[in-house]
Amino acid sequence: MIRVLLADDQALVRGALAALLGLERDIEVVAEVGSGEEVAAEVRRTRPDVVLLDIQMPGQDGLATAAELRDAGCRVVMLTTFGRPGYLARAMAAGASGFVVKDIPPEQLVETVRKVHAGLRVVDPQLAAESLATGASPLTAREHQVLRAAVSGGTVADLSRELHLSEGTVRNHLSAAIGKTGARTRAEAIRIATDRGWL
Repeated sequence: MIRVLLADDQALVRGALAALLGLERDIEVVAEVGSGEEVAAEVRRTRPDVVLLDIQMPGQDGLATAAELRDAGCRVVMLTTFGRPGYLARAMAAGASGFVVKDIPPEQLVETVRKVHAGLRVVDPQLAAESLATGASPLTAREHQVLRAAVSGGTVADLSRELHLSEGTVRNHLSAAIGKTGARTRAEAIRIATDRGWL
């Protein structure tokens, strides 16, 4: 029996996935949670073999949760609406064994769970091709941090206070991020980085 934990902030999606997987003789859904913060405790409590994680959840996202589960003795499959190439690279770096989008046919999801449980890696082929074409994020860790903070729309002075950096340093990192994304403005750099899954 393959023991599965589901983590998705949408109750309807969670319920549908649980019902779908529950139809299989060799799969048992042992827990359902609605946020990344709940996953680690439920993994310790229920000892699943496979954890299906949504990427975008309130609070701790699925990518951070996957990294947290790296040594937990279970395999992780990222299941997301947002098939962005950068997300794939970050998920694999976090230790995920699978990455599929939510619009795959139900039988493919079931097979993904079985294959990952058997020790294989499963990645949406179209997303894998896009990821190779797009490449890894060109942003340094600090540029990523500054650009992520800029999503809130604060001024350079606001970002400087929030990040404990000088205003000149914030401007330099924003300028570098704008150049590396091929954008003309900070807002465009944020959009490009978000669309590619780099933020």
